[in-house]
Amino acid sequence: MSATHVVTNQVPPLVDFDAADYPVILEALHREGADHAVEELHEVGRLAGSAASLELGDLAEAHPPVLHTHDRYGNRIDEVKYDPSYHQLMTTAVSLGLHGAVWSDPRPNPHLTRAARSSVWGITDAGHGCPISMTYAVVPALRANADLAAQYEPLLSTLEYDPSLQAPLSKRGLIAGMSMTEKQGGSDVRANRTEAVPQADGSYRITGHKWFTSAPMSDVLLVLAQAPGGLSCFFLPRILPDGTRNAMAIQRLKDKLGNHSNASGEVEYDNATAWLVGEEGRGVPTIIEMVNMTRLDCTLGSATGMRVGVQQAAHHAAHRSAFGAALADQPLMRNVLADLAVEAEASTTVALWLAALTDRAVAGDEQAADLRRISLAVSKYYVCKRGPIHAAEALECLGGNGYVEDSRMPRLYREAPLMSVWEGSGNVAALDTLRAMARQPQTLQALLDELELAAGADANLDAAVLRLKDAFTDVDSLQHRARTVVG
Repeated sequence: MSATHVVTNQVPPLVDFDAADYPVILEALHREGADHAVEELHEVGRLAGSAASLELGDLAEAHPPVLHTHDRYGNRIDEVKYDPSYHQLMTTAVSLGLHGAVWSDPRPNPHLTRAARSSVWGITDAGHGCPISMTYAVVPALRANADLAAQYEPLLSTLEYDPSLQAPLSKRGLIAGMSMTEKQGGSDVRANRTEAVPQADGSYRITGHKWFTSAPMSDVLLVLAQAPGGLSCFFLPRILPDGTRNAMAIQRLKDKLGNHSNASGEVEYDNATAWLVGEEGRGVPTIIEMVNMTRLDCTLGSATGMRVGVQQAAHHAAHRSAFGAALADQPLMRNVLADLAVEAEASTTVALWLAALTDRAVAGDEQAADLRRISLAVSKYYVCKRGPIHAAEALECLGGNGYVEDSRMPRLYREAPLMSVWEGSGNVAALDTLRAMARQPQTLQALLDELELAAGADANLDAAVLRLKDAFTDVDSLQHRARTVVG
């Protein structure tokens, strides 16, 4: 080999490390009395940080799912084929209880400990986290139909991943999805036109088109449709109890900016069979807790992405020299890394605090429920909106190497905007915060009471709280100023 090609001053790969070795996560567990989860978390961390697991994420990203509308004989099959790496990631995520298992976990702090494990495992790949998150979030909505919950909740909670295409009750475990958004309405789901016609046997027939259905190969979907009594929520299995395929066609998969390992598609329902969840006309209130749970995971996902960015930037700076010194020893780079680290730690702290609030709210703590209601919307707006800016700054720390796909930084950068878009983009989250304050004034008071606990600790925080209170004096212009108030 030519003597001119000598590799020096290149950064070694960041592999085979404990991804749970992150003080903020461990402190959050300790703060809530969840030290019992630390040993298991480190096991997850060593698995997530292994070269093998990180390679699975790379493979799933590089080999996105492919839609097969027909088989070789011309029969309509509507199947999405995934790379084996995706199924391996899903198998691990389910075995770790990152999906619906939290609802049957008898141990203390189940939502907090699940969030900690999710954040640690999430460094491998964000895409497969979407169906995992929806399976976590579907359970409280499904409980609006006690009969359906009794049949399906155990299979949504099992630690076995079963990707086979068969009747749900014959499987070892289930994955759930949401099918809400339509092309003419987007986040305005009350504009949905999909129709639901009641049948004599108690089921409904669903007809309509959904513009975004993430993970359309899910075993069961919650679908919003217009019933005689108004917009309602329905439980729709891909495979019917008799083993036949439900009348749904996957028209195409979206060619997305990021999140490549996860399929998102357009789905046509043509007289598909479904069952009502909750009451007719109460579709949004029924499904809203599923939305809240996935919003929690959006905040958690953004925080995880920030942590990955900090890890990569700090690792690069520690092993790369320029202008006569290691980057990590140069004052300006240290300032940048510190800023990135502080924001990642703050975002992770908020996400895990929300998970702890969820534990208390589920246990019946009304004050925690009020605080969680408004804080989910605020954090969904602010933390998720900061993700892309953070990813860009972290990428820049690697210079030109960060702009190359091999570094994983472009993937992180493409992924970052998604958490701000999913479950309502910025304006939707900001307006939802105002809606919470208007309909449930106690939610704002709960937030102010929480902030009051830190009064006097920091002058900047005290000043910010005063500005926040002043922002509510002019009620007429609140909607115009929603982003400023919430952010």
